[in-house]
Amino acid sequence: MPTKFSRFIAVLLLVIPGWMATYGFLLMKNSVFESFGPGALPWLKFAAGLLLFAAGVAFIGGWIFYRDRKRNYVAPRFREKKKQRR
Repeated sequence: MPTKFSRFIAVLLLVIPGWMATYGFLLMKNSVFESFGPGALPWLKFAAGLLLFAAGVAFIGGWIFYRDRKRNYVAPRFREKKKQRR
């Protein structure tokens, strides 16, 4: 039973940043279209959306990079350096 719960937590750790990135993209899109009409401060909404989008994409990208590095799927320059024995 604990494995099901831990898998659920792991899925939530990936879904929440995905929702953040999606909502940030929607905020940016809406602020661009609001800038064509009369609006108070669409750039503030755009900045908040950019922050949410960047944070969500960075988290998911970092997680994928960490997983691929652990499984040795990355290019040689990104692989961990082996410690030399002396």
